[in-house]
Amino acid sequence: MKYIVDIKCLSVYIKGKKILECIDLKIPRNSIFTIMGPSGSGKSTLLRVINRLIDLIPYAKVEGKVYVFGMNIYNVDPYILRKQIGMVFQTPNPFPHLSIYDNVALGAKLNGVARNKDELDKIVEWALRKAMLWDEVKDRLREPPSKLSGGQRQRLCLARALAIKPKLLLLDEPTANIDPVNTRKIEETLTSLKNEMTIVMVTHSPHQAARISDYIAFLYMGKLIEWGPSSQILIRPRSKLTEKFLRGEI
Repeated sequence: MKYIVDIKCLSVYIKGKKILECIDLKIPRNSIFTIMGPSGSGKSTLLRVINRLIDLIPYAKVEGKVYVFGMNIYNVDPYILRKQIGMVFQTPNPFPHLSIYDNVALGAKLNGVARNKDELDKIVEWALRKAMLWDEVKDRLREPPSKLSGGQRQRLCLARALAIKPKLLLLDEPTANIDPVNTRKIEETLTSLKNEMTIVMVTHSPHQAARISDYIAFLYMGKLIEWGPSSQILIRPRSKLTEKFLRGEI
């Protein structure tokens, strides 16, 4: 399967307002695919359709077809779908009443990734190492996440998403609220992961997209203006709107 996500004329309405309009998009397997655009373009909504979190938004209506892993997402139990899709949000949201260890372990337990304590320990360590957090927390795994910095909490959320061993990882501006050091660590993690999973990330930053992405899609006012290999979009965009966005004019 060349494309892990295949979207055909996707339109989304929330309380009657059109958020996305007839989006056609294919996301190649084992790539980092970034979605750019100004605020209000529908970027986050697109992610929420892919893992069917859109179902939880009142008065949301979805038209068109979305295939993930070759399956029509509306012919699949959403809980089964989400077992294969990790999600990291813009604001770090670790579970405050669970320890650092249990935050990472929870998804692995619920998904049945680990069969015993030894396997769970290995998955927690693997996920924390992938998130470049292990060395910072290995001696305080039983502490609450409130003891971590904002950037560390975001990397903890990334580790929690990785612990379910997803085929597809969705990230909604994961570095928007953290410092440059933690941003760099998350970017390095994502770059190291693309041979193991497909990564789709929303970002406002063309510079970030240039650093890590293989493909870029540009959304504007709910419409897909263009998408393609990052070098093409960043150096030779086909649309004047994309050019303006890259120059910081919109």
